[in-house]
Amino acid sequence: MRTFDRIADLPLEIEGYALEPRAQNVSSGFLRRTTTIHLSGGGHDGVGEDVAYDGDDQEALQRAGAVQPLAGTWTLASYCEHVEGLDLWPEPARHAASVDYRIWAYESAALDLALRQAGTTLHGLLGRELRPVTFVCSKRVEDADITPLLALLERYPTLRFKLDPQPEWDDALIERLVATGAIDSIDYKGLYEGTAVDVPADPAFYRRIAEGFPDAWLEDPKLTPETDAVLVPHRARVTWDAPIHSVDDIDALPFAPRMVNVKPSRFGPLRELLRAYDTCAERGIGMYGGGQFELGPGRGQIQYMAALFHPDGPNDVAPTGYNEPVPPDGLAASPLPIAAHDLGLRWG
Repeated sequence: MRTFDRIADLPLEIEGYALEPRAQNVSSGFLRRTTTIHLSGGGHDGVGEDVAYDGDDQEALQRAGAVQPLAGTWTLASYCEHVEGLDLWPEPARHAASVDYRIWAYESAALDLALRQAGTTLHGLLGRELRPVTFVCSKRVEDADITPLLALLERYPTLRFKLDPQPEWDDALIERLVATGAIDSIDYKGLYEGTAVDVPADPAFYRRIAEGFPDAWLEDPKLTPETDAVLVPHRARVTWDAPIHSVDDIDALPFAPRMVNVKPSRFGPLRELLRAYDTCAERGIGMYGGGQFELGPGRGQIQYMAALFHPDGPNDVAPTGYNEPVPPDGLAASPLPIAAHDLGLRWG
């Protein structure tokens, strides 16, 4: 039986819902805004988090308030079908991907509530074991200065990193990074256009990074005839993140992947996310999770899903404290201990 089918008939009673604004300055230098969805019913509260990146989208949602017709008696499947047919946007979404982010928020909140009303958890219902989550800390090395990274590693010796390489990195810098033994992933950022993190798809740069980090995963290269030729010997280490929103996207990759990033919010509907988990497991494709600068319960939920479906991947789901400009002391180290609640889709 497919995973979604095993949760589809969960009874769900919704009496009302509310929106909770969140905001925090994060390490990438911007004010992150998200909205927590609280669904209530039967003496329980189910939560999800809208992680759409545009602050104006979040403020429009919060101004509009809890206006969606969600109250009623449902199964989880009928509720999801209902939500996917609603216009959840008081103003048009400023980015296409945000539509799925919002669907994930409303459906993850419903899954949490349905599980709590049923007196169980997702791992309990599915009969799956939770395992400690290996995770990476995603960092940018500004001005070729790795001092902050080394200082963080000194405080958290088991920490692993995912780095965004820059064309100005020379061999000496790469050697210093490799010598830490802590670099699990390199993100080429080759599939972004018109953003502050764009990196040109230069074959010499791609070769220097691939050869300089021989044990790291190589995420999101932009494949041109020139860069593809450079990366052919390294295809077993090439992973994909930005283009993966569905199983169809996995099917459309230029070659069969060994590993992909399955970000729950990117898939939107629960049935599509769980279909991806099923498909990757059937095909032997490794998976890892990724964060979206969650500020509320969404971070714990993606850590939960990682613990359930892909605990050993290079999961970019570090505790949110690592996103702060100066991460505080006392953060959990990798692997992340199991911290699931006794009910629902909760973690931490």
